[in-house]
Amino acid sequence: MKTKINFKIYLLFFIVILLKTNYSQVDLVFDKYNIYVSTYGRVSIYSVPDNVRQLYRAALLVGTGYDSVFDLTFDKDIEDSTQLLSVPSFGDYEIYGSYNNNYSGAPPNVLEKENIYCWQSIGAFIIKYTVINRELNPINAIIGLEFLPRINNNRAGGDTVTFSNQTKIISVKNSRSVGFKALSEDLKSVGMFYYFTDYESDSLFYQWLSYSSYDSLFITNPADPNVDAPAIIPAFNQRTINPNDSAIIYVAVAYGEQESEMLAALANAQQLYDTLTSVDNNENQILSDFYLNQNYPNPFNPNTVISWNVPFDSYQTLKVYDVLGNEVASLVNESRTAGSYSINFNASNLSSGVYYYKLTAGNFSVTKKMILMR
Repeated sequence: MKTKINFKIYLLFFIVILLKTNYSQVDLVFDKYNIYVSTYGRVSIYSVPDNVRQLYRAALLVGTGYDSVFDLTFDKDIEDSTQLLSVPSFGDYEIYGSYNNNYSGAPPNVLEKENIYCWQSIGAFIIKYTVINRELNPINAIIGLEFLPRINNNRAGGDTVTFSNQTKIISVKNSRSVGFKALSEDLKSVGMFYYFTDYESDSLFYQWLSYSSYDSLFITNPADPNVDAPAIIPAFNQRTINPNDSAIIYVAVAYGEQESEMLAALANAQQLYDTLTSVDNNENQILSDFYLNQNYPNPFNPNTVISWNVPFDSYQTLKVYDVLGNEVASLVNESRTAGSYSINFNASNLSSGVYYYKLTAGNFSVTKKMILMR
């Protein structure tokens, strides 16, 4: 369970962040906006050419209870560094990163994969969130987002936030506008409130993830010195995710000098998503034949067999990691033809505990958990 922390713990938190060795991030400038994706997957928007922040944060939430919500600030650690892919699978550019819960070690134990598809000429981009369950048992998860706009980098009020049940669009406007639309499925709720410093707690996050209504209008009052900018928590229907299985959510985010420009960008994103979905349907056929089996025996001491199948020729890697994400063994690192494979893993040099083994082939990867018990 995560609780409110005092100043000393905040200080320790930031010292730990500074000591982390991987500071990878992506900063892309397009015709209409600048997208920034942080080391831990926070997505921000800055307007071009004045470089003024318009969206402070779009970030994933995964909740399984009032004391178990996976969030950006207190849980995320790096599995795959935030990076600009040299060959995008879709769009003019693709940003990718994956983030686990190793920083907190608190439930739920999930892996977030974040693919962001960008285009040079439109003021919108698409985010694909993949949530993988690394628990030993199924989880009942509510997936949602933190959406924290900062129109004109303003926190003094004056923003108007609306949600339309007809268009399914969340619009935030002041003199400029940002917008959000769920693409892969409808939202089951939209919560709106004033941002406040200590709102990032599991209990409050889950309260908003469990919200059962749509706030359709929220106006921040610039005459009230005690208010801040708006915070928005859209959420999707609860779902069961089995161990090593995943759930995928697609959303579009847009920016415009005027609301009409932002809405037009979201319409373009919807059309692009329709194209992307047809691409993904083809990939699903490949994925049905791409699998990594659970190691056997499991638990094991000290030998276990790992087997897998890849239905295409590819460069394959099979690596083992400890719970902190450190690589402890590289079992395969070479080009292989399509087919089924198996390998014996000897862990005689490792201590008892939980480990993860990850298979990567081409653009596909899968991770599973194993237990060494002496």
